[in-house]
Amino acid sequence: MVWVWVLAILLLGTSSIDLVSGEISQSSYDYTNALEKAILFFEGQRSGKLPSKQRVKWRGDSALKDGQPDNVNLVGGYYDAGDNVKFVWPMSFSITLLSWAAVEFRDQISSAGQLGRLRTAIRWGTEFLSKCYTSTTTLYTQIGDGNSDHQCWERPEDMDTPRTLYKITRDSPGTEVAADAAAALASASIVFKGDNTTYSSRLLKRSKLLFEFANNYRGSYQASCPFYCSYSGYQDELLWASAWLFRATKQSKYMQFVVNNQGWSQAVSEFSWDNKQSGAQALLAKEYVAGNKNLIKYKTDADSFVCSLMPRSGSVQIKTTPGGLLFTRNTANLQYATTASLILFVYSKTLKSAGFNGVQCSSAKFSTTQIRSFAKSQVDYILGNNPLKFSYMTGYGAAYPKHVHHRGASIPSIRALPRKVSCKEGFSSWYSTSEPNPNTHVGAVVGGPDSNDQFSDVRSDSAHLEPTTYINAAFVGASAALIQEGCFLEESVDNSSSMVLDS
Repeated sequence: MVWVWVLAILLLGTSSIDLVSGEISQSSYDYTNALEKAILFFEGQRSGKLPSKQRVKWRGDSALKDGQPDNVNLVGGYYDAGDNVKFVWPMSFSITLLSWAAVEFRDQISSAGQLGRLRTAIRWGTEFLSKCYTSTTTLYTQIGDGNSDHQCWERPEDMDTPRTLYKITRDSPGTEVAADAAAALASASIVFKGDNTTYSSRLLKRSKLLFEFANNYRGSYQASCPFYCSYSGYQDELLWASAWLFRATKQSKYMQFVVNNQGWSQAVSEFSWDNKQSGAQALLAKEYVAGNKNLIKYKTDADSFVCSLMPRSGSVQIKTTPGGLLFTRNTANLQYATTASLILFVYSKTLKSAGFNGVQCSSAKFSTTQIRSFAKSQVDYILGNNPLKFSYMTGYGAAYPKHVHHRGASIPSIRALPRKVSCKEGFSSWYSTSEPNPNTHVGAVVGGPDSNDQFSDVRSDSAHLEPTTYINAAFVGASAALIQEGCFLEESVDNSSSMVLDS
C-alpha cells in the first residue's frame, strides 16, 4: 500500500503522511512559488525609469530627477519600505542578502527558474549604489527627506516632497554605510563573475575602494545620520565587508584584517541592517571549517548565535511566540526571523559539508538537521503554519494582508487613476479607508504578528503591516534553501500558478 501513501502525498501537496500513525500533518509549502514572489516584490519597490519588461504594472516611473541639486545622477535603486525614501545603508544590506542567496543556493534558485530574475534584482541595486559613490571619499547615503515624506501619503509617481541629499565624506564619515556598500558590491561581484566578467570586475574595483574609504576614515554614521542610525558601531560592518572581499578575491590582506580584528567579534542573537556580527561569523566560520584555524573565535561566536535561537538550548536568548515564531522586537519582527533563518540555513549547510555533526549548546546538542528544521519552521510560519493560518507574504495563500502599509499599493495606480493624488488626499481618501489596497503588492512580507501570534490587518499599524527590502531579501535565501526538499511536486498553497501583477 506504499503507493497509496505516495499518491496521497502528491495529491495533497502541502501535507505529508506519518507512515507510523497514518495521520496527515502539515509539513511544507510551495517554496518555489514563495521564492518567485519574494523576488517579484523588488519590482514593486523600484525607483527611477522602469524597464519595458517591468512585471508589476501598477507602478510607473518616479523620482527621475534624483541628485540634481548636486548635479549628480542618483536615479534608480529601491524605495526602502512603504515610503518613498532611498536609504543606501539598508539597501546595501538587502543587496548583500540577495547576493548571498544567489551564491549559497544558486542551484536551487536556478532550478526554480529564478536566477536570472534574481540577478536583475541585484543589478538594479548595484547600479544605484555605484552611482552613489561619486568619488573615492564621497558616498551619497540618502535621497529624500524622511520627515516630510512620512508626513505625506502619496504614490512615488506623484511625489513632490523634497528629494534632499545626504552624503558621507572624509570630513563627515559614516564607516557603517561605506563598509556595507563595499560588502554589497563584493558579494554581487561573485554573482556576476561567471555571467558577466567585466561587470563583476567593475563592482569588485568599487568595493575595494569603498572598503578603503570606510577603513581609512573611521567614524560612526550615528554622528550624522538622519534615519537608520547605528547602534552596534562600525566594527561589525568592517568585518562583514572584509569577509565578503576575501570571498570575492581570496586576497590575503582581507583575511589578515579579520584575523587581526577577531576581538571585534561578539556573540549576538540578531542579524540585521545594523548588526552584521552573525553574518560575518557565518562567513568566516566557513573558512575555519575549511582549515583556517586562526578563525576559531568566529566559529565559536557563530555557534553561540545558533544557541541563542534554538529552543531548549540552555542558553536561548530569543524566545518564540506560542505558535513558534522567533520574537526579537515588536516592530517589524519578521526582519529578525527571516535573517535568523537565513543564517541557520547557511551555517547548517556549512557544518554539514565540512563533516561537523552539529552545535553544542550548554547541555544540549543540535544536529545540522535539527538546526535546519527549526529554520524551516520559521519559513513555514510566515507562509501560513501559524495559529491564525495566515500568510504574512502578500499574495501567497488564501489569507494574507490586504491593507499593507505601503503608499504605492494603497492608492490606485496612475493607469487606473491618472490624475495627481496629493499628499493630503492620500491620507484622507486612501490611508484611512478600511477598504483593501487597490494594488496587491505580490510577495511583500510584512512586519508580522505580535508576541502572542495576534495580527490585525490595519494599514495604520506600520510596525506590523509595513514591508521592507531587507525582510524580503532575507526571505529569498530562506525560501530558496528549502527548494531542494522536492517541493516542485507540491501544489501551490494558493492553488494558482499565476501571480496578480496588476489591479
